[in-house]
Amino acid sequence: MKTSWRSASLVATAAAVLALTTACGQDQGAQSTGSQNVGATAAAGDYGTGTTAGNGYGADSKDQQSPAAQAESAGQLDVTESTKLGKVLTDSAGFTLYRFDKDTAEPPKSSCDGDCAKAWPPVPAEGAEAATGVDKALLGEVTRSDGSKQLTIGGWPMYRYAKDTKAGDTNGQAVGGTWYASAPDGKKATLADLPGLSVHKDPKLGDIIVDKNGMTVYRFMKDQAWPVSKSACTGACLEKWPAVAPVSEDDTKGVKKKGLMPFTRPDGIKQMTVNCWPIYTFSGDKAPGDTNGQGVGGTWYAVAPDGKPVGAQK
Repeated sequence: MKTSWRSASLVATAAAVLALTTACGQDQGAQSTGSQNVGATAAAGDYGTGTTAGNGYGADSKDQQSPAAQAESAGQLDVTESTKLGKVLTDSAGFTLYRFDKDTAEPPKSSCDGDCAKAWPPVPAEGAEAATGVDKALLGEVTRSDGSKQLTIGGWPMYRYAKDTKAGDTNGQAVGGTWYASAPDGKKATLADLPGLSVHKDPKLGDIIVDKNGMTVYRFMKDQAWPVSKSACTGACLEKWPAVAPVSEDDTKGVKKKGLMPFTRPDGIKQMTVNCWPIYTFSGDKAPGDTNGQGVGGTWYAVAPDGKPVGAQK
């Protein structure tokens, strides 16, 4: 961070501090569009990752569908224990059921059609039965755009994942930062109820910030914090590194409060900052505790409680 402004006069310094304090994390005049605009595809080398594979939903529609991808009844639902995810909802064959962040539960609505539905086959409502650990009252259905009935749990539409090939697979966990294994109540499967942002002690990295799902939070070294928060991650980058949504200061634990606020990106998406630096998760992290994004491209690093990049070269 440049500090040349400190050499200004006392009056100018006070004015600058006031301006920076006001600007950091504040909206930059962009109007929210209510949807994510990923823009044009950027060069892979800019972000340390390749472009999104296949059709962008996590599985190619041309791939031969696994048993999990067939539109079969879930049968008697079951609850399995995952060492990383806690209690996970499965169908009668043991295949993991997933929920999509872009869907809604109130009212129930699916936003996954076309190629998306080939990668993430909707679970039919017919024939689904509650089992021990699943509240029968939470089972419901939603009518999809093609007229078919899809199973809902707690209002959330349920899906399987085409790349889960055997019982117990959770290959769809955190794909695109929007797909998550379902808990028995339709919420995201997690080992514990975490605040929106909190601190996790990683055995290799030390104290790092994680989101409400226990997923590692990252910083991009090409971003800007001052005089206003600004993200350099757009287009294909944003698909690989989803922006962390705004979090209330009261919904954090162990994270430095200074500069803890959201800002509005030029594409209309509201993004959270820590110490005014934009923060992200990584689509390559599949379970809480994963740090696969650490050091990617020499520009992405986990975030310390004070907002500094963990392990970045000085």
